Amino acid sequence: MRTTMLAVVMVTLCVMMVDADVKPQKDFNLQRFAGRWYRLGLAYDSPSFVPFRSKLRASMGVVTAMPNSNVNLTMWELTPLGCVIQVYNYERTNVAGQFSYFSTRHNMVKDITVVDTNYSEYAVVLKHKVFNREYTQVALYGRAQTARVDVLQKFKAFALSQHFPKESILTPPPAENCPSSRSG
Repeated sequence: MRTTMLAVVMVTLCVMMVDADVKPQKDFNLQRFAGRWYRLGLAYDSPSFVPFRSKLRASMGVVTAMPNSNVNLTMWELTPLGCVIQVYNYERTNVAGQFSYFSTRHNMVKDITVVDTNYSEYAVVLKHKVFNREYTQVALYGRAQTARVDVLQKFKAFALSQHFPKESILTPPPAENCPSSRSG
């Protein structure tokens, strides 16, 4: 029992140290970050996601900065049921570029960190939470529906540095007509 408890404590400390190594964008500016973004890449190694990797399409979102420095994110994602709109409310933390939100799908609070952005072209975002095991996603967002090769390489290098296997780092094709030209 004592060995098990020690192992749990050590794993927790290691996870906290890995997460602590990821810092948000220096001098993060929410007003510059707001606007339309396309999710052009995703690194996610959850076993339950594996069957859906080939079905993933790039999605579009709009980040709206709120007066209290919280964020509303409206995402349009193509699913087997069609184009679905999801709205997320990210709460600011005491660190600029870091947010938290309540995931209704997983019934828990998750942490969001804007790791790197030049605001006009790309952003690399880390989503992280520990429960039962460590759950992490890395996403590449772009202001356009395509990204330069060096930006894609930067995203993939960061995902690899977070210990994602190559096969879990995806750059999906664009979703057609999602959102329709009327809703975006």
